[in-house]
Amino acid sequence: MLEKKTKVLVILGPTGAGKSEMAVSLAKIFAGQIISADSVQVYKGLDIGSAKITKQEMQGVVHYGIDILEPDQEFDAYQFLEQTKAHIRKISQSGDLPIIVGGTNMYINALVNNYNLGGRAKDENLREKITSFIDDVGQEQAYLHLKEINSHLASNLDYKNKARLIRALEIAMQDGKKEKGEQNEFDFLLLCVTMDREKLYQRINARVIKMIESGLEEETRDLYSKYGQIRPLNAIGYKEMVEYIKGNIDLENCISQIQQHTRNYAKRQLTFLRSMKDVVYIDRLCENYLDNAKKEVETWLKK
Repeated sequence: MLEKKTKVLVILGPTGAGKSEMAVSLAKIFAGQIISADSVQVYKGLDIGSAKITKQEMQGVVHYGIDILEPDQEFDAYQFLEQTKAHIRKISQSGDLPIIVGGTNMYINALVNNYNLGGRAKDENLREKITSFIDDVGQEQAYLHLKEINSHLASNLDYKNKARLIRALEIAMQDGKKEKGEQNEFDFLLLCVTMDREKLYQRINARVIKMIESGLEEETRDLYSKYGQIRPLNAIGYKEMVEYIKGNIDLENCISQIQQHTRNYAKRQLTFLRSMKDVVYIDRLCENYLDNAKKEVETWLKK
């Protein structure tokens, strides 16, 4: 008899769609604990620009993967996989439901597809897959993926040089998926929070204004003065604010750029999510969206 796999709920969706809110609601319904899959929220002090969930918004639900590193420390997909798998096992053993919220889709993709980022087995189709991946998500997004799985290879690489980007990803992944026959130990349900594109963009624009009003400039100034141009400050919101602090752009252009870059990022996220298999979409603007999500989880848990 096959051993029953550990159930893991995953909440996906573009930035600004309301993933954290849905995750907390479902965690309260199904006795869940939440694991963040966000490459910026792991850092202490990067709160406003990363839209980090607050203690009040957590509503008493246990969260992992938030505020675990100093801003000048390194974090990549390999560390995420190791930590997340340990959290999943711990949560499951306690009798609660592990819920992953992302965030950084590359992290979730690596987890769901059982990537072995340290593996070195050959795969004759790897270069073709990498080329197709770059064509689907764009060279900039593929370069961000490379940075997540191997920051050393990404350093000083011109991502506009497609041939070199392909080669770097080929070296980094080294047959990223585990060998045939070694299956994932987890049973995932992928729920994607989505909404009308224009409504999403309106929410993004409004959220950026709220970040500015909440003190994004002061937060960025403090981080920049303490650490300089560290990697986390290359994230959207921070990198534009650094340019403003340096005097390279005015505040109006800074805000406009953050909004535009965030909308572009959301569009890339949606493109990437469409490439993932077995994703269940939940319309956030539907009046019964939480009931719809609840029914999907209930059906999946009974399997």
